[in-house]
Amino acid sequence: MRNSHACKRTILHSLVAMAVFIMGCALLVQGQNSKIPPTVVFMTDFGTVDDSVSICKGVMYSIEPQLRIIDLTHQVTPFSILDGARFLYGASPYYPGGTVFVVVIDPGVGSTRKAIVVKSKREQYFVLPDNGLMTLVQNRDGIEAAREITNRNWMIGAALSSTFHGRDIFSPVGAHLAHGEDWTQVGPELAVNHLIRLKLEPPRLDTGGLSGEVIATDGPFGNLVTNLSGEDFLKLDYGHGQNVHVTIGKIEMNIPFVRTFSDVPVKKPLLYIDSRGHVGLAVNQGSFAADYGIEPPVPILVSRARK
Repeated sequence: MRNSHACKRTILHSLVAMAVFIMGCALLVQGQNSKIPPTVVFMTDFGTVDDSVSICKGVMYSIEPQLRIIDLTHQVTPFSILDGARFLYGASPYYPGGTVFVVVIDPGVGSTRKAIVVKSKREQYFVLPDNGLMTLVQNRDGIEAAREITNRNWMIGAALSSTFHGRDIFSPVGAHLAHGEDWTQVGPELAVNHLIRLKLEPPRLDTGGLSGEVIATDGPFGNLVTNLSGEDFLKLDYGHGQNVHVTIGKIEMNIPFVRTFSDVPVKKPLLYIDSRGHVGLAVNQGSFAADYGIEPPVPILVSRARK
C-alpha cells in the first residue's frame, strides 16, 4: 500500500513538474511573440488619390517584410513644412524609443537640400529632408546626432529619380533602420547646429499680455492652432467663464475662456486649451477660420485680465 501511495506521489510530482515546464515554454513563446515588431511611422503630403504612398510602402516591405507601417497622415497641406513639423511634434511623444519616422514633405526635392537621418535624445529616428521639419521636435526633445544620406546601397534604383525621393531614398533608408541596421552607415555625420530650422517667432509674455502666432487650422474644423502655451496663458490670470480680450491680426474681440466646445452656445466663439496644451480658438459646431476670415500665419495677442 505504501509503495502504491509513493508511486502516486511520484507521478503527481512528475505531472506538476511537466505542467510547470509547459507553462514556462508557453510564457517564453508568448514573450517572443510579444516583441514589438520593427515600426515605421509614415507621413507625407502625397494624399491617397494615386499610388505614391503604396509604392513607398512596397519598397519598405521588400526590405523588411515583418515591418509595421503606421500612417501618421498623408493629408499634410501640400508643401507645408510647418504642418509637417507640428504633426511630428504632436505624435512622436506617443511612440517608444527605436521608432523610425519617415517623413516626405519635400518642396525642394531634387535640389541641393540634403536628405538626412536624425536621432533624437529620445532614441527615435527621423528620415526626412533637411528643410526645417525637425524644428519643433528638436526644441522639445533635443537631437543626439544627424547624418546625411549618401550610402547608395541603402537606396533603390540604378538612376535615382529627381522627383520621387520618397520612393528612392527615404522609404528604403527607413526600412533599413527599422530592420536594425547600423544607422551610422547611412552617411557622414552632420553638425546639428547646421540643420535647417523654421524661422518661427517665439511667444512672448510681458506686461501687455501673451503674444505669438496662429500657425495653422485644426484639420477640417477651422479651429485656430497657436504657438501659445496653455501654461503661459494661465499666467494672465483668467479663469473659466471669463471673457478674454484677443487681437488676431487686425481683429479685436472678447471671447469666453472655457473648458470645452459645448460650454458656449452653438455657433458662438470660444478660447480653450487644446489637447496638446496650447491656446486654441474655435466656434462651437462651426469654423473660426471661416467665420472670421483668418488665414494662418497671423499674429495673435492675448491681453492680461483686468483686475
